[in-house]
Amino acid sequence: MTVLEGQQAPNFTLKNEQGELVSLADYIGKKSVVLYFYSKDMTPGCTTEACDFRDSHSDFSDLNTVILGVSPDDEKRHEKFIEKHGLPFSLLVDENHAVAETYGVWKLKKMYGREYMGIERTTFIIDENGVVIKEWRKVRVKGHIEEVLTYIREKGK
Repeated sequence: MTVLEGQQAPNFTLKNEQGELVSLADYIGKKSVVLYFYSKDMTPGCTTEACDFRDSHSDFSDLNTVILGVSPDDEKRHEKFIEKHGLPFSLLVDENHAVAETYGVWKLKKMYGREYMGIERTTFIIDENGVVIKEWRKVRVKGHIEEVLTYIREKGK
């Protein structure tokens, strides 16, 4: 399955870094939810992306927007990642990659001639009614967070 713009975002419930259950439905009514999928805590690109979201967190909050990161890492690794980098948002545990598969971001990847399954860096913006209003696939980290923030600002006008 692949989630596309204009579709209802599939609801899910995952544990966060503290073992608490978090559902996408918990955020219905927020102006928007930035749901971003990334491959692994503590890796260079994923750390840059998380820190860029951290650095713009107050801008997103001012726009009544929640940020949720999703990766296959477990609670302990998420907790260490959050503590090490001072991340002010939750990271969700998708160890069996069921949510990543539902959103169509669990893909065959290739690196150094090796093939493996993993998350394709992807960001979705979900509106107050639970509809995907924007998606970015195969995200390049540089400048991405500014692009997301600009989109949310423009959408609000």
